[in-house]
Parts: sequence; structure tokens; C-alpha cells
Amino acid sequence: MNFEIDRLIFGPDDVDLARSPLAGHLGAETFILGAFNPGLARLPSGNLLMLVRVAEALRQPVENGHVHSIRWDCGRYVRDAWPLELCDTSDPRKFLVHGGAWNVMALTSLSWLLPVELTPDGLEVVAVHYDRAVAPHATYQCYGVEDARISHVDGRWLMTSCSVSPERHSTTLYSSANGLDWSFEDIVLDHQNKDMLIFEGKVAGHYWAQTRPLGSLYFAYPPGSEWRAGPSINLASSPDALHWKPRREPGLRPHADTVATARMGGGTPPILTDRGWLTLWHGVEPKEIVGVYRTYWSLLDPEDPSRVLHTEHAPLLEASPELTRPLEDKIYVRDVVFTTGIADAGEYFIVASGEGDLACRVTHIPKTRFGL
Repeated sequence: MNFEIDRLIFGPDDVDLARSPLAGHLGAETFILGAFNPGLARLPSGNLLMLVRVAEALRQPVENGHVHSIRWDCGRYVRDAWPLELCDTSDPRKFLVHGGAWNVMALTSLSWLLPVELTPDGLEVVAVHYDRAVAPHATYQCYGVEDARISHVDGRWLMTSCSVSPERHSTTLYSSANGLDWSFEDIVLDHQNKDMLIFEGKVAGHYWAQTRPLGSLYFAYPPGSEWRAGPSINLASSPDALHWKPRREPGLRPHADTVATARMGGGTPPILTDRGWLTLWHGVEPKEIVGVYRTYWSLLDPEDPSRVLHTEHAPLLEASPELTRPLEDKIYVRDVVFTTGIADAGEYFIVASGEGDLACRVTHIPKTRFGL
């Protein structure tokens, strides 16, 4: 798993807070908790675009016996306060608010999306487009816009993102004619779904997507099944990329014989190869609060993506402490690599990941690694 080119390309220190959408709103100091989980696309110029999730947090979230979070409210950003004794703050990414019959949480940061243009090989930053940032604009994303995934289909760029609010945890769709200027299309999934990935190409004239619905209850597979109960990667199709119908067939499911993928979810939009749709996804091994995130891959049938042709059970990517050592003072979670983008570069793929919920990692992976 030692790839010749594997490095961090953009991180918290590369974000100009003075140009943040939040600048001047809060009357309190903020900092960049992480710049990570980048969507990736090839622009018409040949350059690459990363749409980076910027998690902006309060420097002093706890004051006067209260813990605070940031919320968008009618075109401005405000601070909300909860009594500290009612909250569980053990997870640095969020806090639980006690007192209800189900889990209620708030985030320690608010996320927005920053377009970062790279050279064609993905190894140098060309420009950071603050004027094209994608930020909350409605109540259904008042806690932020997270984790862009970008697909190029029929000459148009489509970007899914997770919009977070008390109303719902929804998937929102943006589109672009040039890969840089993004227009909001609509909410496309209104249930809790962290990873919607649109295939980079149609199947039988329809858009296809991987989804990953979440819940607090999963039904058991029968004893001796090869599958493990829990979150899985499902499939949906659409005539227009706006109206999605779940497919009847199952997609990718966690295997019973490995705890390393006990929880799983989508990573990169499936890209068509000579062997089928290549999809990179994450598996999470339970450990402490966050778990260990690794990247795996599968090949899906080109005409029927519900047919899994091959799954590699050895991880493709793991977290790299060497890469984040220069950022040691900023680390708040470990053992996490979260792959979110892929681009074809001839003899290799350029793979973009979030490293440690902190920075953007770019890895060149030879196509021979996938048998291509």
C-alpha cells in the first residue's frame, strides 16, 4: 500500500479565515478545525477541482457554563448555547444533548465547501476560489453543507452534498456547466443519508447512484449468513438526477467474516473501466469513539451495477501518521482516511481523501492495482 505519490495537498493553514462566509458574523474567534473530504472533478482546462469541506469552529466553545455551536439563520451566522451539564462532549466533532427519548446532537463546527483548483496531476494548488464557495442558504442546511461528491455525466457536473439541520439530514444536489460555478438544484433525498454518489455515466439511459441510508435499528441476517447486519451501500436510479427511486436489488453489504468493515459507506462516484464500474468505499472497524476508517474497492457489472463482480477485502488506503505528523498540534481524531474523489490520469487514478478529518490527501494509484 506504499504508493509513490501520496501526500497532503491542502489543510487548515491554507484557508484564509478573512474570506470565510462566516467572517464578521459571530463576534467570536473561529478557527479551521479541518479542510478535508474533497469532491474531485476534471475541469475543461485539464486542471482538477477539489471541493473541500471546511469545518469552521469556535475557538472557545465553552463559556459561562455553556457549550456553543454555530448556526445559519436567515442569511447570517449565530451562536447557540446549551447548559454544559446537559451535554456529552466526549466526541470532538459533536455533542449530545441529553433529556430526550432519542439521540439529539449539535456540531462543534459548521461546514462550507471551498473550490480549490489544482494542476492536472493534483499535486499543486493553482487557485482557491473563495468567490465560488458553497455555503448554507436555507434552514434545511443551517448546521452546514458537508462532503461533496462530484460526477461528470453527459457534459454536466453534478455534486451531491449532505445538508444538516434539525429539520432533516438530507442530500442536496448542485450542478455546474463548467465545474466551477455551482447552482443549487434541490433536495433529492430527505432521509438521513451520508453518502450519495452518482455514477459517472448512465446505465440504460438512466442516472444511477449509490446511497447509504442510516438508522438506529437493523434486522439480523440468518445464522451462518455471509453478511453482517448494519449500514450498507444501496442503489437508486433516476430519469433526471432529481427524482430518485431505490432499486430492489441490494448493493454492497458488509461481510460477516471481517470486523474491519462492520460499518460501511460510499467513497468515490463509480467510474467506468474495462472491467466494470470501479467504486471505492470506506469500512469502519469499531474502536473507541470514532473507529478506524479504511478505503476498500469493488467492481460492479457495467450493465447491472447490482451485480458485484469483485470486492477486495484488503484495504486500499489506511490512515498515514507520517503525512499528518507536521500537523500534530491540530489532530483531534486518528485512524481515519475517508476517500471522496477519483479522476482518470491515464496509467493511474488520482484519488482524493480526507485524512484524519483534518486535511486533503492526494494519492496516485496505478491502474494495475485494480487489474486494469
